[in-house]
Amino acid sequence: MPGMDLKPLVTLLAIVNPLAIVPFFIHYTMGFSDEQRRRTVLISSFSAFAVIAASALLGLQILDFFSISLASFQVGGGMLLLTSALAMLNAQPAEAKTNQAEVDDASSRASIAVVPLTIPLLTGPATMSTVVIYADQAKTLLQHVALAGYGIVVALATAVCFTLAEPIARVLGKTGINVMTRLMGLILAALAVEVMATGLTKLFPALAG
Repeated sequence: MPGMDLKPLVTLLAIVNPLAIVPFFIHYTMGFSDEQRRRTVLISSFSAFAVIAASALLGLQILDFFSISLASFQVGGGMLLLTSALAMLNAQPAEAKTNQAEVDDASSRASIAVVPLTIPLLTGPATMSTVVIYADQAKTLLQHVALAGYGIVVALATAVCFTLAEPIARVLGKTGINVMTRLMGLILAALAVEVMATGLTKLFPALAG
């Protein structure tokens, strides 16, 4: 893996896909003052970075603690990515698991920036498993730092999308956001198959020929 492989960044942006979360952001922050909305943007962006950085730096130790092999994790993570991709191909956000009751309850809580906006809408299990898989491929300290640093890029993308939420929603409209989500889903499906294939060839070397 080269010093600055951008594949993890592309994968992370495809999974997190803050653009697809814009409608949720608008829904959750209805009735918020400008100051409250700014605070929500700041907290959710920082939380997204924190989840990615923690997964990059501690994810492998957590796997060791539970005695899970990375190959098994890759197959499981790849399947999770694939289900995320399929949801996105149906124009649903990759990590969305929220039902209406949770939406209504979350809207009334001050912590919506973290739950559900960051977890699970922005950075859910698929995001975490992807970061851990790439962390294992990182050979040098620089690559580990770069992977954690990609969290900053994701956080910035989130901050930009959320800050411009209403103009974006007006310009793209529901159809535009759906098209963008489907495109990201297609990219993600291809990456998911690649991750699963790597794990399967480690578990069953005969598959590698």
